Amino acid sequence: MALSSIALCSRALIKLGASSIASFNEGTAEAEIAANLYPSTRDALLSSHPWNFASGQITLGKLNVQPVADFTFAYQLPIDFLRALSAGPLGQGRGLEYRIAERRLHSNTDGVVLSYIFRPNESEWPPFFDQVLIARLAAEFCLPLTESTSRAEALDKSAEKQLRRAKTIDAQQETPGCFEDFTLTEVRQ
Repeated sequence: MALSSIALCSRALIKLGASSIASFNEGTAEAEIAANLYPSTRDALLSSHPWNFASGQITLGKLNVQPVADFTFAYQLPIDFLRALSAGPLGQGRGLEYRIAERRLHSNTDGVVLSYIFRPNESEWPPFFDQVLIARLAAEFCLPLTESTSRAEALDKSAEKQLRRAKTIDAQQETPGCFEDFTLTEVRQ
């Protein structure tokens, strides 16, 4: 079941024992805190790990602007960009030397494929991510609403536990990593 931003915030508020909200604009303390903390908490959590559901690849469009130093070409980052995972020449998703500056990717390669974390719509999130975001939101909302540092710390620990569980689930949705180039095995051959 896909949850909206309001439903996610409401569930976090209910975990605190606070009133749920129907809108970010309803004028209550809960709505104001949720409206202010939700976007940054969501983006921080999305960019904290290379989630499979929020990972993508795109061929970047080259800009007419040249970098001041160190690199030859500048490329426009996608609008939904949160964090780079890797970059590669056309046809590859990695192996390229690059730098991100001024919301642009700078490189010496003519043509870049970017592997990155983006901000997917809430309806595309798996249930395990909904749960970790609800736990993180509850921890973030706690101090401004309850002024209880001990409760906020307990909720923070709970959110960290949920995050570890979610990372484990997410990692099980791909082929396990392996050594591609290991000098000791090459010596044996």
